[in-house]
Amino acid sequence: MVGKIRRVLLMAALLCASASAYSASKTLLVLGDSLSAEYGLARGSGWVAQLEKRLKAENPDVRVVNASISGDTTSGGRTRLPALLEKHKPDVMVLELGANDALRGLPVASTEDNLRAMISAAKGIHARVLLVGMQIPPNYGPDYTRQFAAVFKKLATEQKVPLVPFFLERLVERPELFQSDRLHPTADAQPLLLDTVWPRLQPLLVK
Repeated sequence: MVGKIRRVLLMAALLCASASAYSASKTLLVLGDSLSAEYGLARGSGWVAQLEKRLKAENPDVRVVNASISGDTTSGGRTRLPALLEKHKPDVMVLELGANDALRGLPVASTEDNLRAMISAAKGIHARVLLVGMQIPPNYGPDYTRQFAAVFKKLATEQKVPLVPFFLERLVERPELFQSDRLHPTADAQPLLLDTVWPRLQPLLVK
């Protein structure tokens, strides 16, 4: 009888441990454009793939889903996001969109509205959001350039989410880290992109 009780208690302990491990697992969704979709790079060499490798070494309970598409805009991301949230139910979302809006000269107000909607949707399922900011060259006009850059800071403050102020901050003074189109970072630049995001992303993964 004593042996049977011990086996029951052991089984219960194992089930509790299994449930605890499952509840500790997290899903990280990256919603971005070509900067996160390995444009012009070998598969598995982009910053998101490098992030996944780092997490496997440091926090193997985190599953990374890279839903980035080259050429995507905030409008495209907003359209795709509901299905992604339903399918993956992320605990954390990295929102890296907006650059293509600026390259196309789309209204800043539309970009802001789309980003706000995506942040709200993710928060609606209790996902923590990291907003990745972007800046554009001054040749787009000083007013547009200034207004576009200000959107990210405004939304981070308004929505109370952490912000990477400028995703390409570590690359702008190093033209050799860009591909021939002068827009997309090279393979050598990917660790720098990861190091730019990591300090603000890592705290969201341990909560």
